[in-house]
Amino acid sequence: MNFLSFRILIRRIKSIKYLMRDKNVSKWKKGLIVLAIAYLCMPIDLIPIVIPVFGILDDILLWIFVLWTLKDQLDAYWVDDQTVDRKRKYRNKNIIEDVEYRVENENDAPSNKDKAEED
Repeated sequence: MNFLSFRILIRRIKSIKYLMRDKNVSKWKKGLIVLAIAYLCMPIDLIPIVIPVFGILDDILLWIFVLWTLKDQLDAYWVDDQTVDRKRKYRNKNIIEDVEYRVENENDAPSNKDKAEED
């Protein structure tokens, strides 16, 4: 279970790049990521880095908070094992959402021969 969680965490981190490029994402979500990156790069931390284990703890907790807050948004940018930039992949294509469909069995569907006999 822990391995699965670590895998999902890595996928979400990789999908930050695609979230930042998307123009439909609100500015506060992008700002949250920018502030978290800025805090990570700052030399001043809440807990000094010289304390062996606890020095990096505040950075880790901050990123867990950011990834947890944006988890639904970040999960929209990866599918299965492959991260997808949907804007680039489906550029200039008509996408129809919320379509209901039904798959019929070949034996149940009328064949072309049956349709010709009816006409």
